[in-house]
Amino acid sequence: MIRRTRTVKVYKESTSDEDDDPSSMPKNDSKEECEEEWIPDSKEDKTKGRGRKRKGEMAEKKPVTKRVAKPRESKPKTERKSRAPKSLNTVKQEQAPNEGQQSSDVVRETRVPQQSMNVKEERLSINIYSEGTTGSGMAEGPCSSKQLPVMKKEEPEEDFTFDEPAQKKQKTTSAPEGRRAAAVKSGDILGEGLPMNWDPIKVLADKTGVETWVCANIAQLLHEENTIPFIVRYRKELINHMDADAVRDVQLALEELSSVSRKGKSITQTLKKEGQLTAELEEALKNCKSADELDHVYSPYKKGSKLSKARRAKQLGLEPAALALLQTPQTLNLHSWIQPNTEGLSTVEDVITGIEQILADMIAKDGETLTYVRSLCEKSKVTIQSKVSKTAVKEQQQYKQGDQKSKPKDVDKFLLYSDFTCDVQRIQHHQTLAINRGESLKILTVKVNIPDWVKNDFCRWCVNVRWRPQGFARPELMKILNDAVEDSYKRLILPLLIRSYRTKLTASAEKESVAMFVRNLRQRLLMCPVRGRVIMGIDPGFRHGCKLAVLSANGQIIHTDVVYLHGSGRHKEADKLRHLMIKHSCQTVVIGNGTACRETEAFFADLIKRQFFCPLDVSYCITNEAGASIYSVSPEAVKEMPDLDPNLRSAVSIGRRVQDPLAELVKIDPKHIGIGTYQHDVSKSLLRAALDGVVQECVSFVGVDINICSETLMRHVAGLNAGQARNIVEWREKNGPFLNREQLRLVKGLGPKSFQQCSGFIRVNPETAHSMQSRKTDSSAPEKAVAKKSKAKGSGSISAQPNPLDQTCIHPESYSVTMSFLSQIGGHLNQLGSPELTERVRSSIRCSGLETLAKTLHTTPETLQLIVDGLTQPPGFDIRQDFEQTDFKQGIVSLSDLREGTVLTGRVDNTALFGAFVDIGVGRSGLIPKRYITPDKLPSDHRRRSLALGPGERVEVRVLNVDLQRNRITLDLIRVLR
Repeated sequence: MIRRTRTVKVYKESTSDEDDDPSSMPKNDSKEECEEEWIPDSKEDKTKGRGRKRKGEMAEKKPVTKRVAKPRESKPKTERKSRAPKSLNTVKQEQAPNEGQQSSDVVRETRVPQQSMNVKEERLSINIYSEGTTGSGMAEGPCSSKQLPVMKKEEPEEDFTFDEPAQKKQKTTSAPEGRRAAAVKSGDILGEGLPMNWDPIKVLADKTGVETWVCANIAQLLHEENTIPFIVRYRKELINHMDADAVRDVQLALEELSSVSRKGKSITQTLKKEGQLTAELEEALKNCKSADELDHVYSPYKKGSKLSKARRAKQLGLEPAALALLQTPQTLNLHSWIQPNTEGLSTVEDVITGIEQILADMIAKDGETLTYVRSLCEKSKVTIQSKVSKTAVKEQQQYKQGDQKSKPKDVDKFLLYSDFTCDVQRIQHHQTLAINRGESLKILTVKVNIPDWVKNDFCRWCVNVRWRPQGFARPELMKILNDAVEDSYKRLILPLLIRSYRTKLTASAEKESVAMFVRNLRQRLLMCPVRGRVIMGIDPGFRHGCKLAVLSANGQIIHTDVVYLHGSGRHKEADKLRHLMIKHSCQTVVIGNGTACRETEAFFADLIKRQFFCPLDVSYCITNEAGASIYSVSPEAVKEMPDLDPNLRSAVSIGRRVQDPLAELVKIDPKHIGIGTYQHDVSKSLLRAALDGVVQECVSFVGVDINICSETLMRHVAGLNAGQARNIVEWREKNGPFLNREQLRLVKGLGPKSFQQCSGFIRVNPETAHSMQSRKTDSSAPEKAVAKKSKAKGSGSISAQPNPLDQTCIHPESYSVTMSFLSQIGGHLNQLGSPELTERVRSSIRCSGLETLAKTLHTTPETLQLIVDGLTQPPGFDIRQDFEQTDFKQGIVSLSDLREGTVLTGRVDNTALFGAFVDIGVGRSGLIPKRYITPDKLPSDHRRRSLALGPGERVEVRVLNVDLQRNRITLDLIRVLR
């Protein structure tokens, strides 16, 4: 057979700039609806041809940047038998490619349609700990139960283009292969699941786009129960400097593979118990790489489901006849299989039907066949279509006629999707989630449309190439084969493809939505704390008054009260406020953004303008109070403030959110903080794991002072759980402050592994320890308790002497290297963070180089860099000091003051998949639609993000439209302020 090789060029285009939709608006305290003007382009592409775009098609919206892959060198042609195998087992054996062959580069001789636009999924990567980290991403490769792809697309070598979603491949190919962790066994990676026929490390590398050696190291490190923050900070050389988000993506992919293995084992045991497990079926299960593929193989054998048509035909004994049609058609006599007294074999038509059903089942479960039909779909224009369901329309009609008492479903919320069609490769993530929501509410019906030419081309290929009989087949036998192929496509393969598209779209949209949550939460948690100020936190209200709490500079409650600022006695209440603020030297007011926020702000702005608080220079800010009411009645709040009314606890929480955002917000369930979008439409377990992970990263990378941090904050430190955090607090209360990190070993339940994971993120501040120790009336009691505890744990003698390195990011396992380095440069521990030591360290690195010094000290450059950071950073260094800070102001601007073209500065309040909400100080956040966030307006380090903006960032914007009637503001981004 003649074969032709072709280099396939993959053109990458940006996703369409379809914008927000009202139906997909986040349901939180601050955003209740979004702009209706930003309607997604639902017009179906009317380009004729198979998946081919017209030239200049997107010119009206925005220029498209195209990148063309460089052609590879031609690969040797591979041989493949085109005819059907002699048995089903032979079919499976022939599908495995021989080692060294490049069958993926061979395009079989058939009608190949024009290549389609390939749009990669977006990925989000934000560095928390910037030293030595790189932006990285993940990609999902195609999944198939057989390893025989028809065509392999070549990836462009360029790193990033803003007009496209960020690449998901970790760019490590140009880096030298790093140090390997201990060898990891396949059984350790997949756990006690079914032994699969594929290498989990290679599959993991293909699935995530990360180097194989990096995947192996991450798998081993996770198997050894290392936490992600520990891996990212202290094992950089093993993961090639990947950031926490990238490592978490690999972890999730690894968990998916482990889940497939466990599910495969469960299915195998079930089939074996029922006596249905055959060698061929077990091999098919071992070849599956995803849960969908397992379900496809197992679905005909599920208990309780109807016996599949193919299995009924096989029970009648027609399988040899079906194989004979493929192998020796000239010997097949259909009439010889007739059994007049047997149902299903009584006529020749029954025999033909049974043979067709067996062949259809064989075709639908053949890996190479599925790979080929998927490749055809990739080259075609597959669309997803949504319409209003008949049930919803009928309910509305009945309600209008008075036949239905209850209110029908709100169809207007999904007006944008009442007649919506979009290419599956160009649909936006928020559109997918909105469509899924409408479908789950039974308001929308959703279809995936695959062009008819895919079926025609597929059927032709099956009959003439893959399943062609080995020998002359009579016309009636060829008709059976043709009917079997069409039946297989329509009844088995097409539903599989549709499920696959829906699953991938939903998974991609959920992943991006969760990534948006993660980034928003991270930037909210890492807002720069406001130190050294007495703060008045106010939870505004009308009828029940404004609850206020005066907090000391370290967050202690000084005074709480309720004032009624919006009634007839407002002048008397103003005098009370002035007395309180002068008495406690309070110059900073923090107002929650809930009910009566704008009126309370106007009240304070008027007093400040009249210099009512003179001689104090008072300023105020507005903070997001989402979750404050939920926290005020939580067990943590009751334990922390048992004597306070819940309403007053909210005021305390609002004030502390500005004093130390991280310490306060970790007390609240992340999904209640008012960040991100579509939290009700994504996987609850996926969202919970991601948000818990980012909280742990933020707390760990910032570090906690072991002697003053709360139990709630401590339980989020990497390596610690709730029980260990409680034991640390109890030890501290009983024995006095920790004087060094080594004393953590004396805490009950804190073993060597937990100490290794958490010790680098725990700080022992000498000043805090000294002040707490001085409060103890009996200084000898802690020493006796320490000695007794030490003996009880059998840990030997642990010194109670302070160690200056315990207040740095340097891990205890690197203390000996640190001391050697200090000895080499003539430094001393008492000089930590001093200009003198900093100059000595930098001079040594300039003279010898980091890598040379690392070799001399028998450590890695990454560890030495961390040591350098710890020695040169001043005591009490906080990574948040370089992050966004709270804006304080003294006057306000009203919504009626805005005009089109007005240029303002504001702060991003929240980001969604369709744009960014910006607080411009008028009581209503304006929306910058996604189409206005362009690369020329952004700093270069922002362009790797999916929306390039995050909560807390200061921006300069221009007012495009003000709708006073609907209380909506449309903004255009001018630039990001630094």
